[in-house]
Amino acid sequence: MSEGTMQRRAQREQPERAKRLTRVLVCAAAVPVMLVATGCSSDSGSGDGGDKAASASASASPSPTVQAAAYRTLPEACGVLSEKTLKDLAPKAKSGKEGSSDDVAARASCSWSSLDNNGVKGSQFRWLNVSLLRFESDTTRGPGDKLAKEYYDKQVRDVRATPGARSLTARPVAGTGDEATAVRYDLKKDEGTFKQQTVVARVENVVVTLDYNGAGLAGDKAPDADALLADAKKAAREAVLSVTKANGPGAASGSPSAPASKAPSASASGKD
Repeated sequence: MSEGTMQRRAQREQPERAKRLTRVLVCAAAVPVMLVATGCSSDSGSGDGGDKAASASASASPSPTVQAAAYRTLPEACGVLSEKTLKDLAPKAKSGKEGSSDDVAARASCSWSSLDNNGVKGSQFRWLNVSLLRFESDTTRGPGDKLAKEYYDKQVRDVRATPGARSLTARPVAGTGDEATAVRYDLKKDEGTFKQQTVVARVENVVVTLDYNGAGLAGDKAPDADALLADAKKAAREAVLSVTKANGPGAASGSPSAPASKAPSASASGKD
């Protein structure tokens, strides 16, 4: 090959090499750009995960709370009435009979029976019962006073629906807790006609049910129903006051609580 031919071939190859070099440089320059883009994409993904975690945390519900019940205990059931009151209502009763309870801080009761035997002139019978039921605040069911209100309403309805009750009347009672109702009626039994007085009262988260009845037996005349009702109202007010005193001054104000106890609230019948 002549020198002139080689020179012409070299001249033709120079532009081709230049083009190839340019393509290599362009590709080399593109690599860092891709790496940077990839790095940004990775950071963005991490940021999305953080945002999702933060969003999930923000949307999580806090622990439920409920207003604490005002009263946390009950007085001794057989001690809610004074000796004078017991002597007036059940003069021949020797002592009260405490009802069974698996938790005396939530439910308690006591009853007294009195029989004044006058021989051939007949006898006067009296029966007195006090039941106390306390409701604890519950995150599922609601505040204790609301639960007590529901039970109070049910108790009044149940007393008014007593089978065989005659001449039944129901009236609100003032000055006895947050609300109170007196239900009175006659109940005919084999022994005679019993004059029944029931006072249902609610004070904060506690329901007090006081039953008082009397009858003239063996030919003795029936007691005066108005007098029995007056005594029952007086005793109910005394029982409510005992509940308040048992929880100390300021207990009725209640206080916001931390997450409330999830233990089941009391739900037993007020009559034991």
